[in-house]
Amino acid sequence: MTVKVVPLDLSDLAQAEAWLGLLDHYAQDPMGGGDGLSDYARLKLVQTIREVPGFYGALAWLDGKAVGLIDCFVGFSTFAARPLLNVHDVAVRNGLRRQGIGKAMLAWAEERALQLGCCKLTLEVLSRNSGAMACYTSFGFAPYVLDPEAGSALLMQKTISED
Repeated sequence: MTVKVVPLDLSDLAQAEAWLGLLDHYAQDPMGGGDGLSDYARLKLVQTIREVPGFYGALAWLDGKAVGLIDCFVGFSTFAARPLLNVHDVAVRNGLRRQGIGKAMLAWAEERALQLGCCKLTLEVLSRNSGAMACYTSFGFAPYVLDPEAGSALLMQKTISED
């Protein structure tokens, strides 16, 4: 099995459709929320994300079919005074997981981060997503800890509505 990871070109209609389909596939999975993409996201996402500075995405291809995606965004580390690359989405089609596709996409992201002069890759993962956790830790990711006495960092969010 030879997987090819190719930078995403959202101006290419076929790639945009493949990417959106994979993202919806991920959103339908329990680890992606289970509901799929909203009608609004399906309608607006491709156009909108093309205008987001610092977005880098790629598709993983196997036998001419898009089988995975990775979406990354440039952030900044104040402690290192350098950019970082946050891996926001990683998705591999059901039935093709645990075959190295995720690691191939992470390697693509690491190479992109090196090209951008980043100090690190970051990502978030659900604590019970054991498959993803195994992939990430075997690739070298570890919980973010500054001082073991203070514990591991937690991702928190507050939803903002336009009401």
